[in-house]
Amino acid sequence: MDKEEYYAAKKLFVASLQEGQSWKKAAEHAGLSMSQSNAYRLWGAFRQRGEAALKDGRHGHAYKLCGTARTFLEEQCQQAPQSPSSVLQEQLRERFDLEVSNSQINRMRATLGLSRHSTNQKQEKKRK
Repeated sequence: MDKEEYYAAKKLFVASLQEGQSWKKAAEHAGLSMSQSNAYRLWGAFRQRGEAALKDGRHGHAYKLCGTARTFLEEQCQQAPQSPSSVLQEQLRERFDLEVSNSQINRMRATLGLSRHSTNQKQEKKRK
């Protein structure tokens, strides 16, 4: 289920709750698998914040940077090591439709040994 489908399912879920269905029937009707506590947590968030509570704003998960996206990031960092993470973030969004945080990009750079700052720059900063 992609983001739009998941959003639509949560919207259907809260609409069913508003109609008086139980959380379990509403979840089944919407095609969602969730516990009772998560159902009521979503319901409470919806009542407080409206449709904004249905949007999943999470990003930057490590599993997103695998396969071609990871290869792309490695190549970009090797070709232009001084590229800001915000530029790489935009390129990943445009090319792969991925929402990845700057900190995740920086962690991946460090893991690959492709940090934006060279060792010499770090040593110069320490001397100052």
